[in-house]
Amino acid sequence: MPFSADHLAELNLLAQFPSTSSQEGIKVHAHSAAPETVRAAETLFARGLISQKDGGYLTPLGAEAVELTQKLQSILTS
Repeated sequence: MPFSADHLAELNLLAQFPSTSSQEGIKVHAHSAAPETVRAAETLFARGLISQKDGGYLTPLGAEAVELTQKLQSILTS
């Protein structure tokens, strides 16, 4: 099953979170971010991966997803 455009937007947003600190988050500005990025943030929040509808911090599940996303990215780019 291929990744959908929505899944790719979610993976790209997860890849923007810093993995070295749980004290750093991101903010998705609805007025300036791409619509797919805004939707990705809303979906990740609904799934419990981030703490706010517009970004915020990673939850424990989100931190795990970022780790897996980075591993997949590393495999695909090596």
